[in-house]
Amino acid sequence: MHVVDLTLFFAPHSGGVKRYLLAKRAFLAAQRDVRHTLVVPGPRTAANAPGLIELASPRIPFGAGYRVPLRLREWTATLRELRPDVIEAADPYHLAWLALRVADRLGVAATAFAHSDLARLLGDRVAPALGRAASAYLRNLYRRFDCVFAPSRLIAERLADLGVERIALQPLGVDGRVFHPCRADPGLRAQLGLDADARVLVFAGRLAAEKNVPLLLDAFARLGAPYHLLLVGGEREQRLAPHATMLPYQQDGTRLARLLASADALVHAGRHETFGLVVIEAMACARPVVALGGGAIDELVDASVGVVAARADAAALADAVRTLYVRDRAAMSALARHRVARDYLWERTLPRQLARYAELVRAPCARDDAVAEAA
Repeated sequence: MHVVDLTLFFAPHSGGVKRYLLAKRAFLAAQRDVRHTLVVPGPRTAANAPGLIELASPRIPFGAGYRVPLRLREWTATLRELRPDVIEAADPYHLAWLALRVADRLGVAATAFAHSDLARLLGDRVAPALGRAASAYLRNLYRRFDCVFAPSRLIAERLADLGVERIALQPLGVDGRVFHPCRADPGLRAQLGLDADARVLVFAGRLAAEKNVPLLLDAFARLGAPYHLLLVGGEREQRLAPHATMLPYQQDGTRLARLLASADALVHAGRHETFGLVVIEAMACARPVVALGGGAIDELVDASVGVVAARADAAALADAVRTLYVRDRAAMSALARHRVARDYLWERTLPRQLARYAELVRAPCARDDAVAEAA
């Protein structure tokens, strides 16, 4: 069985989509009778590693080094030459339509992974009318796939509300050997120029608007010493304020695990997460989580593994951080690690997806006959 993934979201500072694709690539490489190819935009057309094809695409002048595929004939020809049994689109834009067209011509299964909550994000941050338009667009797109993977119950329910019928719950995962409490480095505080008793909380990821970084900074300004916020995801290391330090984005999982495991906890202010990969990475490092309620974070964080702020504002988040330090953090840490080991290791989540691929190959669903015309 040959599985081909394609996505726009594969760049030096990409987040959870890239980590999912690389983890899946490693998992499928170890399976018998399974072949995997990842097709992504790059500076030039090249096969840079076995199973990894880059197709020349111009770079967007802002944001994480992303590139936009414009030479769609080359993408189409590449996919057809690969002769996949399953094509998966990891974003809902023009490559998703291309995946549908090619799958239709080849008579193979087409799947999508709903990593983003585009309609809710646009509706809340831009305009409700734009959110409604995005919902209509996603309904028209996703109902055409043989299967749409949802990383959380929240996204599965929203897809169902759109009228999408062929949905599979597919949580993301974590490498429990990389993200492990043994990565803790007692020298991190000294490296950051902090006192040994500093109360350090970390957030790691793309510092995009939906991550609410200004709210994090406001909360820690209210807290003051000895609390310190470590933001991981910038362009360079810098002290943002007496209460906050920024470190560069970490592509290497081991380096990221060191930072997560060396802090007292993860702090997360996003309310539009479709899963929350950094949350389970921190929990795998036996770190509790302080978060705002909302999004898929509610499926991962409860009072047994962290503290959820009472409201979505800086004062409430600061109160939640203080609460963490009067709770039994050792118990929360142990349960956080246990929960990830039980439910969210890649070796537990990815076999479920592989089984779904096998079902589709044996008995592919009938897609809408109008895919080619509508696309």
